[in-house]
Amino acid sequence: MNKIFLLVITLVLTTFNLEAQERQILDKIIGIIDNQIVLQSEVEEQFRLMEAQQGTVPPEARCLIADQLFVQKLLLAQADKDSLVVSEEEVNQQINSRIEYILSMMGGDYEQFENYYGMSVLEMRERYRIDMKQQLLTERMQGTVMETVSVTPFEVREFFNTIPKDSLPYFNAEVELGEIVFKPKVNKVELKKAYDRIADIRRRVIEEDADFAKLATENSDDPGSAAQGGSLGWVKRGVMVPEFEAALFKLKNKEYSPIIKTEFGYHFIQSVERRGNTVYARHVLIKPEITFDDIDLAKARLDTIRNLILTDSVTFTQAVKRYSEDEQSKNNAGLMLNPKTGTTLFEVGDLPTEVYFAIDEMKVGDISKPLEYYDARQEQQFRIVKLLSFSDPHKANLNDDYAKIQTATIERKKGQHMSDWIDAKVVKTYIQLEPEYQQCPNMKKWTEKGVAKVN
Repeated sequence: MNKIFLLVITLVLTTFNLEAQERQILDKIIGIIDNQIVLQSEVEEQFRLMEAQQGTVPPEARCLIADQLFVQKLLLAQADKDSLVVSEEEVNQQINSRIEYILSMMGGDYEQFENYYGMSVLEMRERYRIDMKQQLLTERMQGTVMETVSVTPFEVREFFNTIPKDSLPYFNAEVELGEIVFKPKVNKVELKKAYDRIADIRRRVIEEDADFAKLATENSDDPGSAAQGGSLGWVKRGVMVPEFEAALFKLKNKEYSPIIKTEFGYHFIQSVERRGNTVYARHVLIKPEITFDDIDLAKARLDTIRNLILTDSVTFTQAVKRYSEDEQSKNNAGLMLNPKTGTTLFEVGDLPTEVYFAIDEMKVGDISKPLEYYDARQEQQFRIVKLLSFSDPHKANLNDDYAKIQTATIERKKGQHMSDWIDAKVVKTYIQLEPEYQQCPNMKKWTEKGVAKVN
């Protein structure tokens, strides 16, 4: 079995982009592996992705893709046998994070999102729920297969020594950073203004029988639903934030909620129709405004925290635990994670712009002044960053790059481990493959070792 470094689990974010393009595929089953089927449309989807990424594709591209899909389906089949599960909450979280990322790239423009994809955010969530669940199950099964893989220092050195000296990678300058994040807080005056607005809208709907859809369109701060008269479509449990969901699922048909406060602001909700655990809902959202004074206060507060650290009144680590409001870095002792690599190391060129310029003249151990930035929801925040480490550009060596070399060693070992696992499973698995794909040299292993094949 060849090494499985080519295994690619289709990311739903990429699928979103491909689905936005009009296409018509005459679909058919090209393979069966245990209780899973492989469709021609899946191959074509991956083929278009390869074209989009590489421009030109090798002649054997569809054969390579089919092999990857068979590995994915084998993992799914085994996940079913092992009774692995992923919760609806996990599925929703992953879909929401991808949609939020897309929206952040579009400046939070829901109308642009709908025009590009031809569907609302809610419709997008529902359409890709099964795909996301399968992706998470595949990743979980793969993680189960790999969980026992580890390497010794001897194996790391041995792997490094197999790399020809003239082929050693060259690493750019890298940094490791800690952060403390502080978010501007809405003042009481603006909170009351927002509450009074939503209360007035609710009163007009309930007491004066005002048109809910018209008021939502004219007033709601949720642009996606406002354009639809406040409609959220059919909502399942686990999709919305807890406070909103708890209020919604208490309502009867045509019933209105009291005013609900969530992290997004104040909501007024109507349950239009309910079918079991699904509700057709609409709402109005009023967001309290953050004033310039609120922003200045947050910046000043963070500057005070910085001064406490600089005067040794509190350590950076203690300040992270007490004050930071970014849960990811807070739970990682303040360390910033590189979203591209999942590690704490950043190539200098990959840093956010404001951080890049801030650390330009900093030394290891220095702490920046408060830096303004915007999160994935385009909400304004501030952070101070501490320069924890810095490495000059250099050729790879064991002293400076042991962690990276160790990771590469583990990945190579995982590839071999996965190959061995697949070999062991294939001989016990029912497999069928359409004749056109039996001609692929890399697919012979599936039919030669599998329990059955199509002649």
